[in-house]
Amino acid sequence: MEVTIAMISAAELDSVVHAYHGNIFAVLGPHQMHNGNYAVRTFLPEASKVIVVDRENHSHIQVLNKIHPAGVFEGEASLRSRSQYKLEVHYGDNKTIVEDTYRFPSDLSPTDVYLFGEGTHEKLYRWLGAHLREIDGVKGTLFTVWAPNAKRVSVVGEFNFWDGRHHVMRHHAASGLWELFIPGVEADTLYKYEILSQSHGVLPLKADPMGFAAQHPPETASKVMAPSDFSWSDEQWLARKVEQGHRDQAVSIYEVHLGSWKRRGQQGEDYLTYLELADELIPYVQTLGFTHIQLMPISEFPFDGSWGYQPVGLYAPTSRFGSPDQFREFINRCHLAGIGVLIDWVPGHFPSDGHGLAFFDGSPLYEHADPRQGFHPDWNTYIYNYGRCEVANFLFSNALYWFDEFHIDGLRVDAVASMLYLDYSREADDWVPNVHGGRENLEAIALLKRVNQKVYEHYPNAMMVAEESTAWPGVSHPVYAGGLGFGYKWNMGWMNDSLRYMSNDPIHRRYHHHDMTFSLLYAFNENFMLPLSHDEVVHGKGSLLDKMPGDAWQKFANLRAYYGFMWAHPGKKLLFMGCEFAQGREWDHNSSLDWHLLDETHWHGGVQKLVEDLNHLYSSTPALYYDDCEARGFEWLDADDNGASVFAFARKAHNDFVVVVSNMTPVLREGYRLGVPKLGFYKERLNTDAGIYGGSEKGNAGGVNAEAVSSHGRENSITITLPPLATVVFEWKPE
Repeated sequence: MEVTIAMISAAELDSVVHAYHGNIFAVLGPHQMHNGNYAVRTFLPEASKVIVVDRENHSHIQVLNKIHPAGVFEGEASLRSRSQYKLEVHYGDNKTIVEDTYRFPSDLSPTDVYLFGEGTHEKLYRWLGAHLREIDGVKGTLFTVWAPNAKRVSVVGEFNFWDGRHHVMRHHAASGLWELFIPGVEADTLYKYEILSQSHGVLPLKADPMGFAAQHPPETASKVMAPSDFSWSDEQWLARKVEQGHRDQAVSIYEVHLGSWKRRGQQGEDYLTYLELADELIPYVQTLGFTHIQLMPISEFPFDGSWGYQPVGLYAPTSRFGSPDQFREFINRCHLAGIGVLIDWVPGHFPSDGHGLAFFDGSPLYEHADPRQGFHPDWNTYIYNYGRCEVANFLFSNALYWFDEFHIDGLRVDAVASMLYLDYSREADDWVPNVHGGRENLEAIALLKRVNQKVYEHYPNAMMVAEESTAWPGVSHPVYAGGLGFGYKWNMGWMNDSLRYMSNDPIHRRYHHHDMTFSLLYAFNENFMLPLSHDEVVHGKGSLLDKMPGDAWQKFANLRAYYGFMWAHPGKKLLFMGCEFAQGREWDHNSSLDWHLLDETHWHGGVQKLVEDLNHLYSSTPALYYDDCEARGFEWLDADDNGASVFAFARKAHNDFVVVVSNMTPVLREGYRLGVPKLGFYKERLNTDAGIYGGSEKGNAGGVNAEAVSSHGRENSITITLPPLATVVFEWKPE
């Protein structure tokens, strides 16, 4: 017998079948009636018949009436509870029994929703996004997304033929969240969100902002991931890290672009996977003595040419090299080899790709509405609205996510200067002052402080590193002392000054002597890291080797002398891949490094051997690292010999010290007298002119004894040979 149920208007039915109803759970699913029975309503396009059946034995309970030709069915069913039934769906001669998506209650925690709205939830990734769940004994996936200005949000994927009419989500209007549990959706299922905006119609399909994995670019769908059951074995590394910290330790970082470090295939067209990189990259880095690997952005990104600096999936390790668990295995094996892992993190901007965050729900949700605040003219990207609680929460939770889920050791935060200044790279009338009329981005500053505080609260010995190119004070000072709270700041001034000096012909260097000494005027104002990064070998800048003047021999000698000076200079070290063997051409992200150079000439292998020896000297000599960030660890012996372009200084720790002398001309200087702190034997620990490195083999026969002869304002001195274009390191030994 047909049963008449509370009337639903034709207009409301049309809004269901055309997928613009804003409160779909008010129409579909089971609704208890006054007589205790349930009105069951479902929308199943192309179905010819729908029957409510008992979930245990599939016996028929009620045939539903088709009340709209597009496929809306309804009927009154006598049920013990809203979870007692399934639906038997007929498609012509075929039938299938399915769960009714719209019978499941909301699974959102009020606490989670409250903290998200407040902007203080530290573990957003535990509930936002797509998570495998079992609800009422049924396995499936719970999808949750923030889109407060959307008129309708649907989950689309392989399971519903990418048809947004099928799985319209439940709207939580107060929080702007949309949620839906879809039975039967398993791990590795591809999905996106179809969003109907308030004024722009249906938007391009959106990837999940909280997606944990994605298709291999250029495909853009998100992928449902099962909770990781990866078995970590890095307990000793983590314990040692807590005990030792890193500020008073040697830190030498090898910066890597995973897509071009090394490739395979006949034409070098194939990436190495995370596991292949673990097999090849880790032993290489270990042999060269680097203490850390820094990965250029690992978050999923659509365009190879952005190198990862325009990410769309902040919570998804890029699928180019494998799965998230394979990335975990890479990090785990780094730790087993005694190597820390930092990743580049990009909270400063995001790209305009249609499937990404840009105008996510048809409104400027993650970005500012005003392009003077929300758009980067240099990069054609959008700027996060850091003042919006949910956006700031999305970002600082992401920072914690990489530590929590992947055991990383630190984040290098990209383009911090672009975050700090509202007028960054803008004309005078093309920016909006803050509430005080200033140029400081107060919301971005608050976010950076919060990120650093939270990371160090949970991971006290993490490394938070700022790429900050201005004179902003206190970047690496604690937040409680008025700083931004980073652990380190890239010393861009040292990098620019020293490279400018080295690019001069030696005959002119006497006129630019201060370029090499100026950094010591501010070297201890921050905890500095000395970067020779990817930015110095791209965009027409050539390679580091190319920057060096002179013939081939002098180019290599200059580079070796420069590396010696860098490793002895106060500050932690960072070197981009390929620079360790003096690659001659500019870096190209589309091809492998030129490994063949190591077989063609001993000069490239000589530089590689020098970097190895510098790292081992650095890590085995406390004077070179212990007081990196303290003025007491450095003393000029001669900063003023511009005529000879010689720099001499001591690095000190406790009662030990080393003497470092760089001769930045091709002139061999014999009998060079230098004042030193103490009498004793000065053992020559490293000479960048050694024959093993490709040098001319000039030096000091293992070392020299100091004499009680005054020089450079000191009572004692040594007389040494300064090889041409070379840095020499002497370690003091008592008499």
